[in-house]
Amino acid sequence: MTSRFGRLPLRSRLALLTAAAMAVAIAAAAVSCWLITRDQLMNEFNRSLRQAEVPNTLPRIVRTGCLDERPPGSPEDLNTDRTTAQIVLPDGRACLLQGEHTIPVTETDQAVAAQGGAQRTEIMHDVTSDGTEWRVRTIGGGLTLNDEPAAISFARPLSEVTDPLNTLALVLALVAGCGVLGAGAIGLGVARAGLRPVERLTHTVEHIARTEDLAVEIPVEGDDEIARLSRSFNAMTAALATSQERQQQLIADAGHELRTPLTSLRTNIELLARSEESGRELPPRQRRELLESVTAQMTELAALIGDLQELSRPDAAPDKAQLAVVALDEIAERAVRRVRLRAPEVRIDAELAPWFVRAEPAALERAVVNLLDNAVKFSPPGSRVEVGLGGDGLLRVRDHGPGIPEAELPHVFERFWRSPSARGRPGSGLGLSIVARTVQQAGGTVALRRAAGGGTEALLRLPGAPEPPPGSLSAIRGRGPHRPA
Repeated sequence: MTSRFGRLPLRSRLALLTAAAMAVAIAAAAVSCWLITRDQLMNEFNRSLRQAEVPNTLPRIVRTGCLDERPPGSPEDLNTDRTTAQIVLPDGRACLLQGEHTIPVTETDQAVAAQGGAQRTEIMHDVTSDGTEWRVRTIGGGLTLNDEPAAISFARPLSEVTDPLNTLALVLALVAGCGVLGAGAIGLGVARAGLRPVERLTHTVEHIARTEDLAVEIPVEGDDEIARLSRSFNAMTAALATSQERQQQLIADAGHELRTPLTSLRTNIELLARSEESGRELPPRQRRELLESVTAQMTELAALIGDLQELSRPDAAPDKAQLAVVALDEIAERAVRRVRLRAPEVRIDAELAPWFVRAEPAALERAVVNLLDNAVKFSPPGSRVEVGLGGDGLLRVRDHGPGIPEAELPHVFERFWRSPSARGRPGSGLGLSIVARTVQQAGGTVALRRAAGGGTEALLRLPGAPEPPPGSLSAIRGRGPHRPA
């Protein structure tokens, strides 16, 4: 049953649930109304039966000794409304005083009639006669017939209560049925109106899945849960569209950047191949230059592929398991040593103060190396690059090259962007974008600006970690606040 219900459309399920809830509520109200009405009718019925009392003319009536037919006297003498009244004797005989039919005498009635004396005794019970249920009230004590103790019984048919109750039950059942049908119709209408935004969302999702058109937006109305869902979906599709656009741009830029070294590499290799095939060897100097060019192009391709792999990682925060508290000064010192080996023609001076950060060590070192490589690339031979790390966690890398024009500074961290003046220099245009992403994931900031007196200054700031990592070189050495590298 549950599985069949689960297969129904959401609109039908909502309508059925609404109808079921209304049916339960209407049934509870109808039953409560019927029970309350029954109690009120029964109380009023019993009260009217208790109002019937032994009349003052009863001794005269009783003295006639009429037990076979109705005694003389008018019904008004009994003052019993529409109540049947009869005299009951201990042997079970009855004398009808008022009414159409004699009520069956029970053993209980006989017992009350047999009780003599002046003490009043009263009982109430139900009997059935010819298919009719009667409620009987028998009063004994102080009554005699021909010197024989007697009792008087007042009776009224229970149909005075059951007939209205049956009619009321039928009316309530009809009203409840109409209410359930109306509730089902209302539930269906409410489900249709409430699910209309969901249907629009479903159609939009199906359209996007079918056409891959992420530019479609869902109209947002109001500020309810459906509106919030629509806004979230629009934000998700916008993010997906942006990601798709960035992916396409990355592929296009990567293809463009790969084309130049591959073309140069292919040309050099073809020259070497033709030299071998024709049997005419190239001059040793030209052959050496070609091999050096091939090696340089291979190195550039390897660096570009490494940068692309780095950028292919998700932009979300790195896994916490990969984060560690590291000494930024130690990372900067290792980066300085690596760049010094690659660029011996440029002097790199470093003054580093201890500073601990929480980051991914390998990614952070790569970012610092990229900053230094960028500074060295634009420094003329014999110039100097200054590296400084203060006690506030600010890492400065300053070169004395031509500097970057103010108009180009907003673009330096974009992927594959290269200054027009640097087109002829080696590089892929990905180094600074990798720096920006790594620093952002570590919760820091990075910026480039024109340095006073010429050149460019890179500013990298990372928040400090609460304590140094156990066993780090900084903790073991106990260095002072500043140390030249």
